Amino acid sequence: MQQQSAKVKIGVLYGGRSGEHDVSLCSAASVVSALNGSKYEIVAIGIDRDGKWYVQDKPEIVGHKDFGQVLSLKKRGSWLVNHFEEGNQLILYNMENGGEKVAVDIVFPVLHGTFGEDGTLQGLLELAMVPYVGADVIGSAVGMDKDVAKRLLHEAGIPVVPSLTINQQQWRNNRKSIIESAIDKLGLPLFVKPVCTGSSVGVNKVKEKVSFPEAMDFALQFDTRVIIERAIDCREIECAVLGNENPEASILGEIISSHEFYSYEAKYIDPKGAIPKIPAQIEPSLADLIRKIAVAGYLALGCSSMARVDFFLDKKTNEFYLNEINTLPGFTSISMYPKLWEATGLKYSELLEKLIILAQDRHKKKLAIKTEFS
Repeated sequence: MQQQSAKVKIGVLYGGRSGEHDVSLCSAASVVSALNGSKYEIVAIGIDRDGKWYVQDKPEIVGHKDFGQVLSLKKRGSWLVNHFEEGNQLILYNMENGGEKVAVDIVFPVLHGTFGEDGTLQGLLELAMVPYVGADVIGSAVGMDKDVAKRLLHEAGIPVVPSLTINQQQWRNNRKSIIESAIDKLGLPLFVKPVCTGSSVGVNKVKEKVSFPEAMDFALQFDTRVIIERAIDCREIECAVLGNENPEASILGEIISSHEFYSYEAKYIDPKGAIPKIPAQIEPSLADLIRKIAVAGYLALGCSSMARVDFFLDKKTNEFYLNEINTLPGFTSISMYPKLWEATGLKYSELLEKLIILAQDRHKKKLAIKTEFS
């Protein structure tokens, strides 16, 4: 009798040291539910808010008051992560329980925000020489940094919203002049955002000069730099991009928020905070142009695997601006990234399969790169 080949082990990495920790648990529950259990062995690896890793006995989905269902994260054992190459697998060792060892063949990070989406995790996985889903180090780091991303997009001829970036020291030393300069150059209202967060964490809309300092101080709790942007009276348009060297764009969707703007509360807490509309009602030639620019922006920032590309579409002029690129977008059953692909003709389970294939393809090409010169 022919021996059945072993299943590929997929390490679903979730949680993390981020303001989007709970969102990640929700996304991970959807991914685990949809992965093909007959083809893959799923290993759930949770990262707590302190950055400690825990291999779960088995993936367990539980209820949550705000997010419906999440992947449970139980703190068992004391785990070390191998950071160097060992058979192209990620190896984890439990210092308790007799030195338990767990190996995974492919890592599927479902981590949003700091220490998951910003290139730090990707650097660890590159050192371990293990294939992983999502953008690599450069795409992740640049996509997360709103300031650097804007400058690269502008260099590529892609329209972005006018903005200023201020660091902690500058704000501490020149509060008054920064306020005057920002209002003079950008007008009111303004948005004040931490440079490197996602899910609208730390974001405030400033309508009056008097509320500017409070918004700056609040944003600087979440990052060492703040980006100040002109507020555009706009529609929020989103496009899902998928692929490595030859990426493709989905149809467009629109987020219609019932809040002042598409805040964290509107996204995750208020069940009526936002309504996704797919497809977005946009004139076909304009929609095609936005999709084309989504791919151009994706490539300009060195992205691979996947990203959700967000645009502002001016309600009065129909001018559009690339707002930001999310290299590890939400993956819940109702998140825009998978819903956009589903509406384009790619089912959720098929999307996960495609992402795994893209990870393997990129890894194979990286293995062929020479690391010695003589």
